[in-house]
Amino acid sequence: MTTHKELVRRFFEELFTQGDLSCGEEIAASTYVEHAVAPFGRDAPGAVDGPSHLRQTASWLREQFPDVVMTIESIVEEGDLVAVRVHSQGTNLGPLNGVIPPTGRRFAAHQSHWFRVADARLAEHWATRDDLPAMIQLGVIRPPGPPGGPPS
Repeated sequence: MTTHKELVRRFFEELFTQGDLSCGEEIAASTYVEHAVAPFGRDAPGAVDGPSHLRQTASWLREQFPDVVMTIESIVEEGDLVAVRVHSQGTNLGPLNGVIPPTGRRFAAHQSHWFRVADARLAEHWATRDDLPAMIQLGVIRPPGPPGGPPS
């Protein structure tokens, strides 16, 4: 029997890091509630087709960062919930969000994700990501202050 933690590990290791889009069929519920807003997004998508949503999200991210690696640093399971801290890194080689030209730069950032599991499938997802530091690392956003850093 697959544990809730194993489903979440597959989400990061197989779907995103390895790019195995077919695993979405095995790990996601047909009705999946997405609460996480995508970078540059305004609204979370809400209830979606789980396997299709996971495939689309992984494809979208891997088109921007083909070498993306998501490493689980800690994972906790309690009841039907799994919380995980992830370190993500990759090189921007595709248009960011489909509109900003690739920067060719790397990013490394932490994320926290929560999942609810129902009937041995991922059924609900929340995320908090360090998008601002990632966008600064990629050169998309300049940090405030004088060029070259703070005054001496």
